[in-house]
Amino acid sequence: MTNPLAKVWFTPTRGGSNWLWLSFFVVILDQATKALVISTVKFQDSISLLPILDIVYLENTGAAFSILAQASGWQRWFFITLAVVVSLTLMIWLRRIRSDQTILAIGLSLVLGGALGNVIDRVMHGYVVDFIYFNWRTWDFPAFNIADTAISIGAACLLIDAFLESGQDRRPADSTSQTPSK
Repeated sequence: MTNPLAKVWFTPTRGGSNWLWLSFFVVILDQATKALVISTVKFQDSISLLPILDIVYLENTGAAFSILAQASGWQRWFFITLAVVVSLTLMIWLRRIRSDQTILAIGLSLVLGGALGNVIDRVMHGYVVDFIYFNWRTWDFPAFNIADTAISIGAACLLIDAFLESGQDRRPADSTSQTPSK
């Protein structure tokens, strides 16, 4: 007789699923920092922390770098749908990876947490709260948030994992390499 739990789609120890705590942590940290900014900083005001770092309160209805921010409103539902589809895909991918693929699991979990953090904003407010603003003299970087940071670090982990995996020999350790003779 087979174990009925063996057919459960999601378990905390399957593939890289044990890294989902990281996604949860990103969502909590992201939402907590956004709530703090909303409650303490007036819209479009800024608080200087360092000569190159300000905390601002901005509402981004678009995507990264405010892409599509000036659209008529359809972009909200498009980005919500896209984030939900991407999140489901990441969860499936996370479940299917080998448990020893730590860098990949961390990257997927960070991207998942960031996507969910921003989709919560879009559902609750209709926009994403951005508040981290780097600037120096005449140079400035578009404002972003913890979710965006997690997505960027996660994407870097995915690239590192792809680079490391491409250099590995995927043959089983006990197989012998045979070179074709000429």
